Amino acid sequence: MKSQTSALPPTIDDTAIWDSWLSQFRLPILTTNLEVGTFKALSDEALTTEELAQRLGVDARALTMHLAALCADGYVEKRLGRWRATALTRTWLHPEGTGNWTHFLNSIDRNEHLRSRLLESLRTGKRPDSGTDQRPAGWEQGTMAPEVAENICKFMHAHSQAPALGAARQPFFDEVKCLMDVGCGSGVYAIEIARAHPALKVILMDLKEVAAEAAKYVERYGVGAQVSTAGVNMFTEEWPTEADAHFFSNVFHDWSDATNRELAKRSFDALPSGGRIFLNEILMDDEYTGPYQAAAFSLLMLIGTLGKQYSLAEFRAILESAGFTDVEAQRTGGGYYSLVSARKP
Repeated sequence: MKSQTSALPPTIDDTAIWDSWLSQFRLPILTTNLEVGTFKALSDEALTTEELAQRLGVDARALTMHLAALCADGYVEKRLGRWRATALTRTWLHPEGTGNWTHFLNSIDRNEHLRSRLLESLRTGKRPDSGTDQRPAGWEQGTMAPEVAENICKFMHAHSQAPALGAARQPFFDEVKCLMDVGCGSGVYAIEIARAHPALKVILMDLKEVAAEAAKYVERYGVGAQVSTAGVNMFTEEWPTEADAHFFSNVFHDWSDATNRELAKRSFDALPSGGRIFLNEILMDDEYTGPYQAAAFSLLMLIGTLGKQYSLAEFRAILESAGFTDVEAQRTGGGYYSLVSARKP
């Protein structure tokens, strides 16, 4: 007999799985920074990020992400804009200390692939193997193989179900008539939002191969009367203009500040007066010192994309540069996610 619990619908709490996934960075981040000398430098002197990057010969932007994860785990602290090693680090991670764990940690760190990628990106500031700080080839070409689109949608759908349920419960969407999910992936977010708000019309916008894959999820969830798809390259093609709100989830964290300003301006130009923009992201705190889950996710962006996890202050600057106003954020209750919102005057 089939177990009655084998097909339970997801709830909004999948944080234990996220914690396990992101824990992969805890040891490699230590051994990487032991190798470049972060702990010795900050044990000897309090330094700004830029001063420390110069001292170590690494990229300052990448170092910011490393320090955030180390701070969240208690190895460094930030006071008045300067970083300093904590007593824990000075005792156990200083290479000249009698309690030095360096050799032991290096000997047990078996995640050589992740460690090498962290080290390369820290030193160069670039996504490993990219050789460039430009957009990934898939977006430059404006197309991808159908099997790649299928795999992307499966991956994104798996880790987005709980946050999508959290986002769908937000009252903002009661005010929206037509929502466009930009860079939709499987469409998991907009599909759940549509299910929670039956009067809402939804457009799933992504590259044509991804949009075709998203259409399969629309059929699976039976929301075809509310949800349509649009195969559009968000960087090079005109956006549909019928939506009065745009929704981006895990999109801005893929890109640099400059590219995000471009995306925000494209959104602003396609929206009517009074239109809304929503960014569903795991936010860094304003001091960029944590929390750990956001900091570790930012490291994942560092080695896999051109972006990082942003703070609300950074998103406000990006959105206001495009003309949006009334920028705010609130936790959705969907795992570690927050929903940033703003309005076009």
